[in-house]
Amino acid sequence: MALMTLKTKINFVVQRTLMPAQAFLDVFVPPACPLCATVLSGDGGLCAPCWQALHFIRAPIFDISGAPLDVDLGPQTVSLAMQKNPPPYDKARAAFHYKGSAAALVKRLKFSDRPELAPLVAPFMVQAGADVLRAHAILVPVPLHRRRLLERRFNQAAELCRAIARTTGHDIAFQAVHRVKSTRPQIGLTRRNRKRNLKGAFAVPEAQKDYLKGRTLVLVDDVLTTGATVEAMSETLRRAGAGRIYVLTLARVVRPNQMRVP
Repeated sequence: MALMTLKTKINFVVQRTLMPAQAFLDVFVPPACPLCATVLSGDGGLCAPCWQALHFIRAPIFDISGAPLDVDLGPQTVSLAMQKNPPPYDKARAAFHYKGSAAALVKRLKFSDRPELAPLVAPFMVQAGADVLRAHAILVPVPLHRRRLLERRFNQAAELCRAIARTTGHDIAFQAVHRVKSTRPQIGLTRRNRKRNLKGAFAVPEAQKDYLKGRTLVLVDDVLTTGATVEAMSETLRRAGAGRIYVLTLARVVRPNQMRVP
């Protein structure tokens, strides 16, 4: 209630003074780093120390998994793990290692009611996903179960989709996949238990199957940990007739063994 009252008062004063809203807010609420609250001289973004704690995933990377390579062996390099057990999606890409400031951004976006962070990080996701954001690809957010959505009040993956779409012009299929099973939180579970936890969790509505048939899809989420969630979702979409399936996340967990050459 207090926040709504403050917003109402600000809107009232802005209308009466004819001062541009952003200029007014910058005077009374100057831009600050969303992670440490350091006041910034420019518009938005991170402060210098928080920026330096971002760990970008840059080439060279493995072609399918998108994990960084410790040696550049060419753009078509596929890890031994992916050769033995190919995932049900075609490629995965992520902007950052899940540590430092990127981990903090994911947690703020996901658990601290900060959907306004999505437009801040979307350009980095677009850059990281340049080779999977094909011209006619459709963005598909990893869905939340309705119970979790009511608790959290928004789906961070959907907010990332909206921010990416504003930059790229891609269409979004919000209803492509439903989470029909309320699963326990994945944090702390092994890969095997994550897969078991997600069994039967996703379903494609009948009304969506004709629309999705043969289409190129980009599954969007905040973080890729073991990949169990996007694998379960990809398998469901494959059975529904989807074409190529790519994965794009803000961050991903990178383990040392994932960086080794085949």
